[in-house]
Amino acid sequence: MLVNSLKILFIVPGSGDPFYCGNCFRDNLQANALRRAGHDVMIMPLYLPLRDKSFMADTPLFFPATSLYLSQKYFRKKAMPRWMEKILNSDLLLGLAASFSGSTSSEGLEDMTLSMIQGDDPVFRQQVQTLVEWVKKHERPDIIHLSSSLVIGIAKEIKKETGIPVVCSLQDEEVWIDGLQEVFARAAWKGIGENMQYVDAFVASSRFYKQIAERQFPQIKPVHVVYPGLDTAKYASEHYPDYPTVGFFYRMNELNGLHILARAFAKLKEKGAVPNLKLRIGGGFTSVDKSFLKKVRRTLSPHRDDVFWHDTYSLQDHAAFYREISAICVPLTFDEGVGLYVCEAFAAGRPAIEPCTGSFAEIVGDAGVLYSPNSADALADAIEKLFSADGLWQQCCNNALHLSRTRYSDATLSSELLKVYSAFSGREIR
Repeated sequence: MLVNSLKILFIVPGSGDPFYCGNCFRDNLQANALRRAGHDVMIMPLYLPLRDKSFMADTPLFFPATSLYLSQKYFRKKAMPRWMEKILNSDLLLGLAASFSGSTSSEGLEDMTLSMIQGDDPVFRQQVQTLVEWVKKHERPDIIHLSSSLVIGIAKEIKKETGIPVVCSLQDEEVWIDGLQEVFARAAWKGIGENMQYVDAFVASSRFYKQIAERQFPQIKPVHVVYPGLDTAKYASEHYPDYPTVGFFYRMNELNGLHILARAFAKLKEKGAVPNLKLRIGGGFTSVDKSFLKKVRRTLSPHRDDVFWHDTYSLQDHAAFYREISAICVPLTFDEGVGLYVCEAFAAGRPAIEPCTGSFAEIVGDAGVLYSPNSADALADAIEKLFSADGLWQQCCNNALHLSRTRYSDATLSSELLKVYSAFSGREIR
């Protein structure tokens, strides 16, 4: 049947974190791209409320983190008293939980992680039944899109109870799972593999991460690569800073390599290799990052007049940040499925300086400089090369804009997602 639009339900983890979360932002981009293409998109939050006004929820909150955590810890054999559940799920306590949700570590959350993946314990079944009943009582979506395989247990109940096609995104699950104790990590990977049968299609953000998924799960159904896409008009800027400015825009922590960039910047300033070089740092942080940031500030203190810190964070800050830099650099210390900050920088015509690890070679292409190993010395050389080699920076700027228009636009994103959806929804989208 030929139709003009689809009704799509996105099930996404909510977050109160005051920093740039790649997976959260990816979900936001997918939903907004489909809405701009004329489709009816509903957002269903899990765990914590979605606070940002650009990504508001369309349904009640399910699997609230406050009561879910205590239920898993103390009430696995019997139901939590309703009065206690009501108090725990109040706006006040959910807001308090959101304010303390700064950790990306899975330590202490082993039971919750396995519950959401395996989908077979009493606490999960009680929570998921509430979710399924809500879906049944409201207008039936054509597609349900899960944010991550870390909640794949939900797919099993949705398929059994409704038969609605389920699509599941894949990106950086191993960062969370590998933080579990080995026995829990093995159980998590096993649970994802067993519940893949209830998912109709998987979507990866890069060919690099598709290959990771296929190695981890030889039985996985075909994985579709759908690159991120942005509203490029929001980022467009013909003006660049007066002086070469390197930007870091991601959570300010050790995992994301801010210390490597700080040392590289200090080396370049001491050497005088790039005249008037500046550094701009944004992306937010949490209380657990503060001791790390003190060390970074000490590294940069001799050059503080050339370093600009953005100490607060919101989604509305993104476009303005990229207009104030000449190139983006986030020297990750792990292999990421896709660096959305790179795609954002490209939309503003800013090239990338990144380690030759993970998906960077695929995502950056000829719109920047890749370096190896991921050390301060190698990064300093790469920054110097970008700004000193004759015409290289301008050529990379042009290539960045071209990649943004042809690969990382919201129109391309929605088109590729709809190809995946139409194959399983039984509906061809005009």
